[in-house]
Amino acid sequence: MGISHLRPDHEVVVVGAGFSGIGAAIKLDEAGFRDFVVLEEGDGVGGAWHWNTYPGIAVDIPSFSYQFSFEKRSDWSRVYAPGRELKAYAEHCVDKYGVRDRIRLNTKVAGATFDEEANAWELRTASGERLTARYVIGATGVFSQPKPPDIPGIDEFAGQIMHSARWDHSVDLCGKQVAVIGTGASGIQIIPAIAREVEQLTVFQRTPIWCLPKLDAPLSMRARGVLRWAPGAKLAARWASQAFVEATFVLAAHFAGTFPGLRARGEAAAHKMLREIEDPDVREKLTPKYSLGCKRPSFSNEYIPAFNRENVLLVTDAIEAITPQGVRTTDGVNDAVDVLVLATGFKVFDTGNMPPFETRGVGGVELEQWWDANRLQAYEGVSVPGFPNWFSILGPYGFNGQSYFGLIETQMRHIVRCLKRARHDGATRVEITPEANRRYFEAVLKRRPNQIFFQGSCANSNSYYFDKHGDAPFRPSLTLEAAWRSARFDLDDYAFAA
Repeated sequence: MGISHLRPDHEVVVVGAGFSGIGAAIKLDEAGFRDFVVLEEGDGVGGAWHWNTYPGIAVDIPSFSYQFSFEKRSDWSRVYAPGRELKAYAEHCVDKYGVRDRIRLNTKVAGATFDEEANAWELRTASGERLTARYVIGATGVFSQPKPPDIPGIDEFAGQIMHSARWDHSVDLCGKQVAVIGTGASGIQIIPAIAREVEQLTVFQRTPIWCLPKLDAPLSMRARGVLRWAPGAKLAARWASQAFVEATFVLAAHFAGTFPGLRARGEAAAHKMLREIEDPDVREKLTPKYSLGCKRPSFSNEYIPAFNRENVLLVTDAIEAITPQGVRTTDGVNDAVDVLVLATGFKVFDTGNMPPFETRGVGGVELEQWWDANRLQAYEGVSVPGFPNWFSILGPYGFNGQSYFGLIETQMRHIVRCLKRARHDGATRVEITPEANRRYFEAVLKRRPNQIFFQGSCANSNSYYFDKHGDAPFRPSLTLEAAWRSARFDLDDYAFAA
């Protein structure tokens, strides 16, 4: 049954109660849009910080950047806060800003369809419920759908198996033969955290990761006191942190041609750490053969030294199959395993993740099919032509790699401007024009030659930065430029209709 003659249940539905959804709710409320609901699949808020509880979990940029600009904390325990503090920060934000009562947990969205006559979206939940909204804000993030490896025999493994994003704390690793598949951002935190308690840790690496020194330290009570009471201290810490992240990722990746020295200095620091490895063969295996920036680098002072431990074995031969007793590699070696940890990451730009449910716009066109035909693209990373009243926090070419919190605030500034214009005009349909979308897509592609991704050194990086089309749909811009654009893009790039 259509919704053409019914008033939508809500003015706005936000999908996801991670920090994107929390930020969206706070900014909607602040702008006077109070008829909204946040739908969350899980049984708690925080998104990745609710689901991910593995040993060693922590932020990978300084905490002074990994927080909302309007809710800066002075009580982080470390420069790089552990995961439990980010989970607590999420709980703090929903309570302080009074949005908890509009968050519905254990509500998984299974599909969304745009009703062209009513100018509204109908959403279906996994339980069969249907609810309607004038506008939808997709806030599901990219680190929400675990990506298990496609390895024969994995279902026949007789031991205990778990993905890093769904850690089973009832499993005792003490004295066990443990294998970790994957050496990405999760793997490099897990490996040194569990190496001290297991009997044998076998690490299966497909592609080595650039690991940089982590400028981490505990924040003493005195330091926290300075942050709390000294005028401007929190702002100064944030700006210093922002500058560090801008230099180590944004400038190094998107402006690689302009600032080649940044990449060279980063690689030199990583090579210095690698010289700590005592076994030259292991050191060689851990050394990337692609340029820094081709895939997500990581920061750790413990990962590289972990491979000097006698109970840690690095395996780079390809995995042929998982057997009931362990892992068999292509060289015929069978490694006995009690516990198998899949640190294999998430569906990022893969099918089934952006968003993680069927989304049908004008004419019944499915969003992922549209992207398959036209390549991943979205105006300012927010809107796609043919999908009116639908806005994304993390759409293609929206995130430049700085702070995810900066992205949330930037995109919500964009979205709120659209909603306010629609309310002022009495419009019920807001849609980016094909011309404006084309202009933005051409502008980001024009900047490709300056990005590290397209300078010929990333072919063997196995990076999730690249989608099936060979594109790397990150926004090639400075953080300040993205923020400036969100406040000043021409609203006439959208068509507003009643």
